[in-house]
Amino acid sequence: MPNDFLEPIRNCHNCGASLPLGALACEQCHSLVHSEELTRISGRAKALEAEQPLLAKQEWLQALPLLPANATQAAWIREQIQKLELSASIAPPQESHAWARKLGPLAPIAIVLAKSKTLLLALFKLKFIFSLFAFVGVYWALYGAGFGVGFAALILAHEMGHYIDIRRRGLPADMPVFLPGLGAFVRWQALGVTRQTRAAVSLAGPLAGLLGAAVCAFLWYRTGNGLWAALARTTAGLNILNLTPVWILDGGQAVAALGRSERFVLLAACLVFWLFLGQGIFFLVAAGTVYRLFTKDLPPQSSPSITAYFVGVLACLAAVLWMTPGQVVGR
Repeated sequence: MPNDFLEPIRNCHNCGASLPLGALACEQCHSLVHSEELTRISGRAKALEAEQPLLAKQEWLQALPLLPANATQAAWIREQIQKLELSASIAPPQESHAWARKLGPLAPIAIVLAKSKTLLLALFKLKFIFSLFAFVGVYWALYGAGFGVGFAALILAHEMGHYIDIRRRGLPADMPVFLPGLGAFVRWQALGVTRQTRAAVSLAGPLAGLLGAAVCAFLWYRTGNGLWAALARTTAGLNILNLTPVWILDGGQAVAALGRSERFVLLAACLVFWLFLGQGIFFLVAAGTVYRLFTKDLPPQSSPSITAYFVGVLACLAAVLWMTPGQVVGR
């Protein structure tokens, strides 16, 4: 349906708040106003991308006016349009390569050039490899080979937790990109995704990080090597910090699916972990939860399963901290 003929939406489909004329996102819960139409456009575009990139581009162009200009989804679509334009401009002809045989010894070169679309599109995947090596190099230089490689592997495990959970739901996602000194991220398209799905995807990363930390804790227990304890505690601490329910952190995305009473449950759990372990990081998570008690992004219905998921991951990460001693990382 052309965007000009879309019926105006008066109330947010997610929280029911009134919407001003022409609104693209709800001011209360930040849901996309036209999420249903965007989902339909996304389905049509993805079905066309392989065989008809120019038609897919036209579909994606219809989605842009329905998104806030600074939305991450809009940025993803603009990049997707660029990829489709590249794909269309370098697509080989539909006929076979019989014409190349007329070029004699130059035929192999001609065929390689005709096939170069695959090679060029593969460059989009190289940012994962290059950024991973840069990430390993920074921490190798700072803390030595053992910790540098181990830490990078554990961060990769966290990000692959997000990536695998997204892809198993049939949603598009890019491979992780690493930012030395800052962490890593997985960019994905969440058009029309429910709060519960977004929360589950957000918690999948800390869950994978928890599994990595638990493996390191087990290896420390079996070998007594302090490197494993350091990796276990560092990974557990970073994943707990990432569960602070603010901003774009995983916890900030996950808590949006929790009602006010469920946020009180999360707060109580964080305070118990803080008092029991004496780890200030849990106080930070608790402080973030207090803030989210007073924000206007409460969901229309509660989600006990996400609450249990959130608290369960935090509890297991707390257990890793409790079981492993603090270690100083050296070369």
